[in-house]
Amino acid sequence: MGRRHNHRSGWGRPLVSLATLALLGTGAWLLAPHSQWLLERAALVSAAATMPDGLWDRLAQRFAGQLEEDSPANDLSLPPPSSSSQPEPDAASQPEEASLPEPEEEDSPFAALPPLPRQEAPEIPPEYQAPLREVQMVGDDSGTFLPVGAGYLRNYTTLSFEEIAACIVPPEVTLPQTDEPLVLILHTHATESFEPADADVYDTRSGWRDTDNTNNMVRVGAELAATLEAEGIGVIHDTTQHDYPSYNGSYDRSAQTIARVLEEYPSIQVILDVHRDGIQQDDGTVLKPVAEIDGKKAAQLMIISGCDDGTVGLPNWEQNLQFAAAITDQVEQDYPGLMRPIFFAYRKYNMDVTPCSLLLEFGSNGNTLEEACTTARLVGSSIAKVIRSMQE
Repeated sequence: MGRRHNHRSGWGRPLVSLATLALLGTGAWLLAPHSQWLLERAALVSAAATMPDGLWDRLAQRFAGQLEEDSPANDLSLPPPSSSSQPEPDAASQPEEASLPEPEEEDSPFAALPPLPRQEAPEIPPEYQAPLREVQMVGDDSGTFLPVGAGYLRNYTTLSFEEIAACIVPPEVTLPQTDEPLVLILHTHATESFEPADADVYDTRSGWRDTDNTNNMVRVGAELAATLEAEGIGVIHDTTQHDYPSYNGSYDRSAQTIARVLEEYPSIQVILDVHRDGIQQDDGTVLKPVAEIDGKKAAQLMIISGCDDGTVGLPNWEQNLQFAAAITDQVEQDYPGLMRPIFFAYRKYNMDVTPCSLLLEFGSNGNTLEEACTTARLVGSSIAKVIRSMQE
């Protein structure tokens, strides 16, 4: 298959629990094969960090109906973007889990990627230090989460688990076998960035924003695009910074970009809006969701899939959810513990354009760029498997 990797702007230029099988009806396709795996998963869940009290409620508030459509998925109060994410000096796995993908040589899509910046922990004056804590955010079988294959879903809609499970069937959408671009990767909040190093404290002056595309979400999207291209899937990676210089209206601007790209490349069927989350407790502690894959830290991924109660304007939400469930299941089969539960809520976020439109959250502001890029490469291989299965 032909490969296309179109960077529409240059690098660095400013341009974003367990219900029973009997209740799940047609959704059981994602559950039945994993009964033995669920027993093994119990060990993983017990070993993972406990979800901090009230965190899910705070996550729900980020997607509450009163939020504006261009509000960030990560509802931290952040200052305007800057050219640096740091202030100035004075200011139990499955037996056949997949292995970590290795970079390819010279003519591979990875060859065009800029090197990741060296991780260097900055000197932080004591008065500006606050705790940063690793957690592993996984679902469990308490009844709070709906299992979707090897993964889970957290429901913030009025739909019952039974109604949701009835929708989660193998993806109904058939993707074409084509040499043309099939996937659009873009960034509504491109300037979201990460911690400069793996540490247990962060600088309270940090805004976690960076207009340098080698240090923000554009770099993560480039890793994901290169992985899909290496798998033979045509990708357009749009690097426009829709959240700079103005954050307000980001989703309106990214919607315009989507329309423009689809007009030029009508073959595109999959749209992935690549973000990172922002997780901060009431006491100021920043949380970084991580999983260890092949001895290396990777930022956990959360998929946001919208629902429509008749007021959202998202008629294709069921197809999006099926796609989200298939990806979650595949990633968890390949790399157990890497997925956070799907966040299923009444939100649109430009997911109404194609029947395979999702918002992907790679880690949080507490993760490092390297951890997020590691995850992009891992999940890219899993997403490629799902796409190929939909082409058959």
